[in-house]
Amino acid sequence: MHAMQYELTLPADYDMGVVRDRVARLGHLLDDWDGLGLKAYLMRERGRRGSPVNQYAPFYLWNTVDGMNAFLWGGGFQGLSDDFGRPSARQWTGLAYEEGTGSNARFAVRQRQPVAESGPLAEAAEEAVREARRLAARDGALLAAAVVDTSRWELVHFSLWEHDRPEADGDVFEVLHLSAPGRDLLPQGRRW
Repeated sequence: MHAMQYELTLPADYDMGVVRDRVARLGHLLDDWDGLGLKAYLMRERGRRGSPVNQYAPFYLWNTVDGMNAFLWGGGFQGLSDDFGRPSARQWTGLAYEEGTGSNARFAVRQRQPVAESGPLAEAAEEAVREARRLAARDGALLAAAVVDTSRWELVHFSLWEHDRPEADGDVFEVLHLSAPGRDLLPQGRRW
């Protein structure tokens, strides 16, 4: 499992209806993308749910590197780049993925944290796995994932929620659409 996210931080007075309309028009295009576990079309609005910015920040969980590369290099990413400029696409390697019992993704939480500079890396990874399990077991959680960027030694906990009171710490996003053609193929549990 591979994770990817890019963030388009927009001006404070930007009409976020433009983002909503874009996702309503184009979101379905990835509903059957080969190699994609899921794409959560995420948005934050300045002044709502603690957000200091207007931002469009889709989050992906990929089943295959081929699917991710086909998206980045084969045209899927080009339309966004043409309309907004090419953003940096952050990538993380999967440590854990867990399904919850929720049914409709309305909100997402992304928490970033550095991996401790001291102590065994295996302990940090095991704690990330446990946190994914804890998040997925909470009321209203659809899923939770723990991923790591070893170039920055950064852990990211990502979770989807069916209610507007996610039981997780981090940046809260509204989910505008969820494309999940390969969600059932995402390997559950510990990935190392």
